[in-house]
Amino acid sequence: MDGSSSPDVSRDVEVRRAYSADASGLMLIPDGVVRATSPAHVAALLAESSATRTPVTPAGGQTSTTGASISDRGILLSLRAMQRIIDIDPVARVARVEPGVLVGDLKRACAEHNLLFAPDPTSEEECTIGGAIACNASGARSLRYGPTRAHVRALSVALADGSIVELRRTSLEKNTVGYLLAHDPVDWFVGSEGTLGVVVAAELALLPLPEQVIGLAIPFSSEANALRFVVAARNSMHVHARCLEFFDVLALEIARVTEDSDSWARGAQALVYVEEVPPAEQEPALDDWLSLAESFGALVDDVRVFAGETALRDARRMRHAVPAQMNERGARRRDFGGRKVSTDWAVPYPLLEHAIGLARALANEAGIEQAVIYGHAGNGHPHQNFIASDAEHLRVVERVVEATLREVIALGGTVAAEHGIGKIKRKWLSMQLSPLQVRAMRALKRELDPSDILAPGNVL
Repeated sequence: MDGSSSPDVSRDVEVRRAYSADASGLMLIPDGVVRATSPAHVAALLAESSATRTPVTPAGGQTSTTGASISDRGILLSLRAMQRIIDIDPVARVARVEPGVLVGDLKRACAEHNLLFAPDPTSEEECTIGGAIACNASGARSLRYGPTRAHVRALSVALADGSIVELRRTSLEKNTVGYLLAHDPVDWFVGSEGTLGVVVAAELALLPLPEQVIGLAIPFSSEANALRFVVAARNSMHVHARCLEFFDVLALEIARVTEDSDSWARGAQALVYVEEVPPAEQEPALDDWLSLAESFGALVDDVRVFAGETALRDARRMRHAVPAQMNERGARRRDFGGRKVSTDWAVPYPLLEHAIGLARALANEAGIEQAVIYGHAGNGHPHQNFIASDAEHLRVVERVVEATLREVIALGGTVAAEHGIGKIKRKWLSMQLSPLQVRAMRALKRELDPSDILAPGNVL
């Protein structure tokens, strides 16, 4: 096929099955698959699909935990083959990339120029830049650097009618022209989960690579002390955290297996992993970290230090082992109607201990096994991973999750902090957004996708 013709649609059942699952535990087999290799292919497909009202769901690495990158309606548009790093400009500190570039590959390419692409979704070795933009991905280091949105400078977007628009953030510090929502159209597409357009290229802001990073795995004698330590560290003027990651006792057990150290911190009921990035030309505040941790009952003799890139990769592997292990457990229950059920709610970080207590109490009341809880405590954002063994158990787990989300909203929280809404969490959107807000979203959707073909079932 040439660069301007509509790409071929594969109807082969094995090809369709290959694109039918993501990390959500759902399986949805599309009617066809298109593997685009250029913006022109994407634009031609969308123009034709709008004319025939054929649904199109864009997908990258298909690491979504919400079912956003799979569909059983119309065409699954894979962007994985559009994987060029077009340019890295070390002077302007920007990278220009296609949507299929893996986040991990981009990070390594930037590091060769002593630059950092800051967003760090845990699945960075499998997830794509386009997917990270589509769900506004974040990760452990978003405590310091913020989510993907903060690092997107410009986008090329294929709209539903087949046109391609070029969008760039302004450098203005003041602007009073029109409604705020119209000031920066880049933000319409970051986090839109494929429902408003398809990103075909992006310009991303880069940061200088930190001079020093030290990781610390700090075990605690109680969960409450670990969570109070997180709040104290977040508020401290003496330590410089770029992440504050929490592991409950169940997550810690998985980490021990990954570390191949069954005897490590056997008395611990929780773990906090931190990364310290000191100001330029200052030494890491290790003594301050240890002193603060000890004041909250940390098992300081079992603290592990991760210094250097190799050691930090090992720490990341330990962290990634938790969702990876839970994904495997969930996959084993799929044939029985079960799956992994993962939350990504968040509350204001000082309220995290209280929120987790409420969540645990609701699970106990329902008589179900406690979730494995881990994640971005520095942002008040944990993950609960339940394993539903069958369809009936799944219904009970989802009732517990919904009750938890009601408590979270009452605390000023959100039902989804980093994974988006997709299909799985769509039913909870109205818990947080008012009818007025939903109508405004629908109005934008109608304007950009009048035939309603893009990512059916996602978000709205």
